[in-house]
Amino acid sequence: MKAIQFNLTIPRYAVGLALRRLAPDILWSGLSCTRLVDVRPPALPGPDWARVRTVYGGICGTDMGTIGLHTSPYYSPFSAFPFTLGHEIVGRIEASGAAAGEWEKGERVVVDPLLWCAPRGFTEACASCARGEINRCLRITEGSLAAGLMTGTCRDTSGSWSRELVAHRSQLYRIPAAVSDENALLIEPFAVGLHIALAAWPEDDETVLIIGAGTIGLTTLAALRALGSRARILVLARYDFQVEAAERLGADAVLNTRTEDAYEWVAGLTGGRVRRPVIGKRVVSGGAHLTVECVGSDAAIDDALRLTRDGGRMVLAGLPGIARGVDWTALFAQELTVIAARNHTNVEPWQGRRWKAFDLAIHLMEHGGVDLAWMITHRFRLEDYKAALRAAGSRRSTRMIKGAFAFDG
Repeated sequence: MKAIQFNLTIPRYAVGLALRRLAPDILWSGLSCTRLVDVRPPALPGPDWARVRTVYGGICGTDMGTIGLHTSPYYSPFSAFPFTLGHEIVGRIEASGAAAGEWEKGERVVVDPLLWCAPRGFTEACASCARGEINRCLRITEGSLAAGLMTGTCRDTSGSWSRELVAHRSQLYRIPAAVSDENALLIEPFAVGLHIALAAWPEDDETVLIIGAGTIGLTTLAALRALGSRARILVLARYDFQVEAAERLGADAVLNTRTEDAYEWVAGLTGGRVRRPVIGKRVVSGGAHLTVECVGSDAAIDDALRLTRDGGRMVLAGLPGIARGVDWTALFAQELTVIAARNHTNVEPWQGRRWKAFDLAIHLMEHGGVDLAWMITHRFRLEDYKAALRAAGSRRSTRMIKGAFAFDG
C-alpha cells in the first residue's frame, strides 16, 4: 500500500535544513525526510489488536512541524524510523484479533493514538499510566512495539497517512450514529482542547487569551464553551477566516494580528497599560488572567509571557522547538505559573467524575451539541500529498482550517 513516511537520517535532515527556505517542496520531494513509498500493511502485534482501514487521516500542525524539520531533535530517541505519519484517525474495522473485543467488519471507529503501557503489552501499568496520565507513559520505548509516542510516530503501527493501520483494543472507540465521520476526525484535537481547558480551568470572572486560531486554538475555545466556561475569551488570529471561526465558536473578541496591534488591544480590554523598555519589545502591565499559547513559535511564547498579568497562568499548548529570542524575565517579574498541556489523559475531571478524554469528547459531540465538522475545509487523495502539504503551509491563501486525507470508506 502507499504511505507517507518520515525517515530521519543525517544526510536527509541536512538536505532539508539547507534548502527548505529556497525550495520548500524539497521537504517532501524524497530528497529530505518525507516521501510517498510502497509498504506492506503492518501485521497485528497480538490477538488484542485490530486492523483499521482509514477513512480520514487528519493533517496536523505537529505533522507539519515534523515534515518542516521544526520539531526539536529532543523527540528522536522516542521514535523509531521510518514511520508512517498521521495520528488523527477515523476508520472502519477490517479485521480483529481474538482478544480485541467484539467488533464487526466495517464498524466505524476513531483511534486514540497514544501508545502507552496497554498497547505496549504491559499488564501492569507504569506509575503515570496507573494514574490515568497516559500522555506521560514511562515506557514509550519499551514493550512489544518499537519506540514511539503514538500511532503516526511508531514504525510498527503505521499511521493514518496510509490505507491501513493497526490499533490496540484500548485505542479503539466506536463512533455513535449521531457523530459524523467529519466530526469524528476532530475528536482527537478536541480531546487535546479538553485537556488544555481542564488543566487550567478559568473562573467565570477571569479573562482568557488564546494565542493562535489554528486547530488546537479553536478546539481549546470550543472545549471551554462546551464545558460551560463563562470566562471572557479573547483570541489572537492571523487571518480573517480564523477570526470568523473563533467568533463562531464563542469567542468574546478576536483580533487579526496582521492588521492590528495585539499589545494595545489586549491592554485596552484588560485595563492594562503598554510600557516600553529602553530597548526591546513592549511589556503589558495588566493582561489576561490565563493565556493559552497554541502556536509554539518563539515569538508567540514571548508574547504569551508579556500579555499575562501579574500572578497569572500560562499554558504552553503549541509544540515548542529550541527557543531563541524568548525573554523569560516576565516569568520571574510577574510571578507567572507556566504549565504545559500535551495530548490528553484518562483522568479528565468533569461534573464529578473522571473521564477518558476521548469518551468526554464523544459525549459532548453526541449529547452536547458540539459540531466541529465544518472545520474540515480541505480534502485530498493520498496521491495528491504534495498539493496537500503545500496548501497546509499556505493557509493565508488557501484558507485552510483543517485538511485531511480522504479514503474511500
